[in-house]
Order: sequence, then C-alpha cells, then structure tokens
Amino acid sequence: MMWKASLVMAMAIPLASAALADYALHTVLDNAAPIFGSYKKVTGGKSEWMKKYHDNTLLVHMNIPGTHDSATGSYNQATQDALRGITDLNQVVVPVPEALTCQDVNFINMLDMGIRAFDLRYAFDPTNTTLIFYHAQALLSEKASVNDVLFGFYKWLDDHPSETIFLSFQYQGSTALYAENNAAVQLELFNTLTSPAARHYFKQTKDELGTLGDARGKITLMRRFDLDQLPDNYTAALPGLHFSPNLWNDNGAAIDLVYNSDKNLTAYIEDYYQPLTPTGSSAVENIRWKYNATTENIHKATTQHPNSLFWTWASSNNIVNNPPDWPRIMALGNGTHYTPAGGVNQQLVPFLKKQKGKRVGIVMFDFFEQPSNLVDTLLDL
Repeated sequence: MMWKASLVMAMAIPLASAALADYALHTVLDNAAPIFGSYKKVTGGKSEWMKKYHDNTLLVHMNIPGTHDSATGSYNQATQDALRGITDLNQVVVPVPEALTCQDVNFINMLDMGIRAFDLRYAFDPTNTTLIFYHAQALLSEKASVNDVLFGFYKWLDDHPSETIFLSFQYQGSTALYAENNAAVQLELFNTLTSPAARHYFKQTKDELGTLGDARGKITLMRRFDLDQLPDNYTAALPGLHFSPNLWNDNGAAIDLVYNSDKNLTAYIEDYYQPLTPTGSSAVENIRWKYNATTENIHKATTQHPNSLFWTWASSNNIVNNPPDWPRIMALGNGTHYTPAGGVNQQLVPFLKKQKGKRVGIVMFDFFEQPSNLVDTLLDL
C-alpha cells in the first residue's frame, strides 16, 4: 500500500502548485482592483467583437475604440485626500478633481464594453520605488501598481484569446518628493515591460503593425516615452511602436510622426487637447474647435494613406478658460441649454455614421460610455 500513498502525494504536488498560483494571481488582481476593477469573466458581445474579423485583417485597417487617461475612472477628491501625508501634496497644488477626471469606468468594464486602446500615465509611487498611475499631479491609486494592472490585462486576454489590446505608456510627473523621469524610473519600466510574463503577452515585433491574427491574445506596446537615461541597448530591446515625446507636438492638431524610418512608416495623429480659443470663449466654441480638429483627422483616415496608422484623440479640456471647460464638459456638454448639441462625443455619432464602411483608425475618448451608442457606432462602421 506504500505505492498508493506515494501516488497520492505525487498527485498532490501539482495540485498544490496550481492552487498556489491561483492564490497568487488572486492577490495580484486584488491589488490591481482600484484601477483595473474587480475581475470577472464576461464573454460574448463587445467583449469579443474582434471574432468577426479575419486573421489576415491588417491592424492599420481596423477601427479601434480607446480611452484617454484611462486610469482616472475612480479618481475623486476623496482619493487624493486619503493619500495626504504619504505624498508631497502639501507642497504641490493639485487641481480640482473635475480638471483631471476623464473616465467613469474601470479597465475590466472598458474591455468588456469594447475598448481596446488604453492611455496609461506612470511615475514612481511616494516611496520612489514602484510604478503606479497618475494624471498630472493626481495620484490615482497607491495600491495598484503598473505591474499588477498588467496582470489584469494578461488574465483578460487568456479569457478572450480572439482579442488584441493596445497599451500606450507615457511618463507623467507625480506628487512623490523629488520625483523625476530618471534612470531608476526608466529601468523599472523596462524591467516591467520585459519580464517573462510581459514577453509572453506583449507582441514582440518592433516598429510596425501586422495582422490581427498575429496579434490575437497579445498586447501592442505604444511607447510614448524615451529611455534616454539608459544605454541604447535598453531601447533596442523593447518591442512595439516608438512615439518619442520629442516628436509628439504638444497640442498638435496634425502630427505626422515617423515611427519606422527604414520603411518610412508614419502615424497621423490628432492630439489637439486644448482648443486655443480666446479666454472667455463659450463651451460651445471650445467644443466646436475640438470637434473640427477630431473630424478632420478622421476624414483624412478615410481618404488618405490607406496603409498607415491613424490615431485620433477625441479627448480635450480647456481648464485655463474662464469659466473652465472640464474634460466632462468638452466630451458631453454641460447639460444645459448653453450646449444644446452636447459635447464632442454626442456630435461625433452622426459624423461617424456617415463613415459607414470606412477605416477611421484608433479613436481615444473621454467618458466613452456616453452617449450609449458611441462605441457601437464606431464598431459598426
């Protein structure tokens, strides 16, 4: 009977290891929850909308809904106030929450509602050791690290192997004492993006986009950062597309950015995030200026450079205006007769419906879930 006992013990070892791995993943996902949301598996519908596309579909030919400042879904004044004393907030003037909140929904819900492109802003936590998420001076969560949240994406892709995700990373100044985009920050980001798990889930091709079939179950890295404090071999080791912040024109309505000089591959980008209207301009004027810049880039996507990447940011604010136009006002209007046509989001719906059958590219939204047919309209083109 000794052999039976040995067999039971041998079988128990892998079972115990599997259970331990499940516990470890549960802990990581729990840490990620303030940004990623509580993990739940949803299938069908917009959680798997890429199933209807053939594997040989070029990614540059697809219409991809995304979110700007994606991690701000749970940010509010209480979030910031709760972290006082562990950050340098007494020395940093943090704008009111309305100025920095661009979303109402966490990542897991975004994914299940069809969002596939995410704008992630990172910096060190208050201890200057761990990468977490910020929007300008807004510390979005001390608990949810960049690495933990990535495991949320990895788990979601395991459950949705037909889908692919685009993650844009950009350094954002933080409230940590003496924080800067130094070698330590850049090395930590490099290690996070080249870990064994990252190498498995991030598509390892470099400087060009391929087909959906090659990208299913994977993440395409959109590098809006430089590793200029590290040796060149670190940059060379990263996959994805490089959009150097030195080439990304600030508040640019028409940015032509070459991300592969050998093949002359260019991204056509609109990121006119603050309309340059005179101080005191009405919300209607500011919304119209932003709408015009957004639709101009989308129109170019439908008529020019058919095999190039188009990346349009429908997000905006004019917080320096008097009175300020917060991101929510720009996206959705202010809910009164002063913005009768709503914000950029509402006005984009009829425009997008006229683009039926056309490629518009990646479009990044604030408060994407309003109006309720915005993402549906983009996906039904």
